[in-house]
Amino acid sequence: MNRNVVLLLVLLIVVGGGLAIGYLTRPGEWYAQLAKPSFTPPGWVFGPVWTILYVMIAIAGARIFVSDPHGSSVWFWWGQLALNFVWSPVFFSAHKIGMALVVIVVLLAVVLALILLLWRRDRVTAWLLVPYAFWVGFASVLNASIFALN
Repeated sequence: MNRNVVLLLVLLIVVGGGLAIGYLTRPGEWYAQLAKPSFTPPGWVFGPVWTILYVMIAIAGARIFVSDPHGSSVWFWWGQLALNFVWSPVFFSAHKIGMALVVIVVLLAVVLALILLLWRRDRVTAWLLVPYAFWVGFASVLNASIFALN
């Protein structure tokens, strides 16, 4: 399949899926009532940050699908995406802060494993995922802090 077609499809899945889940699981009154740590970013930060990260995740995914369509990195990529998409419904819809913490910690582990898996073979793709790993690490600390405070 053409690289551009792969990129377009992956962008649609990742950005479209991320935006849809974000829309369907918007933080509401329940989240507003939670005690949050002082380092919680303002709400408007999350949309732009996730949009940029989703584009980078999609580019990384397209590169993986083209360069190694049957390798283990494809499975790790799909795994991180599934965990990413599951976190918001668990946290914002089900109100399961502890379960969401488990999901996000596993997500961070999968993202880090994917970066390590890619590091020798495709450093550009690995670097595309580094900001994502940092953000998920920060989000893990934020989730843990909200869990501890509530």
